[in-house]
Amino acid sequence: MSTRQDLSTGSKWEPIIGYCRAVKIGNSIFVSGTTGTDPATGQVAKGDVYAQAKQALANITAALAKLGATHNDIVRTRIYLVDVKRDWEQASKAHGELFTTSRPATSLVGVAALIDDDMLVEIEADVVLSA
Repeated sequence: MSTRQDLSTGSKWEPIIGYCRAVKIGNSIFVSGTTGTDPATGQVAKGDVYAQAKQALANITAALAKLGATHNDIVRTRIYLVDVKRDWEQASKAHGELFTTSRPATSLVGVAALIDDDMLVEIEADVVLSA
């Protein structure tokens, strides 16, 4: 039987909503929707979807490192954008810069809003670790 490992970042939202940044079970890791919040400042790059997407991916990569994985182990991402028509190219650029050789299956979805009006993008990731 696989052991479950929960990774918390200490975000103020985790206990309120009842989630953790990532869950590892066996060779699978599931990363919660991650925004471009800078962990050092608690702020997002207001109005800059590219910078927010880069930070969200950096936050995901940092979480994976704590669970023994890298971005190359990601098999699926989901990118949620508040204004998909305006921002898809900049968010996609940030995504494409990270995934140059190991490209995950990806969805790009427009949403009505995120939890904070300054947040423009949220990204989820699924990982399968090689045996």
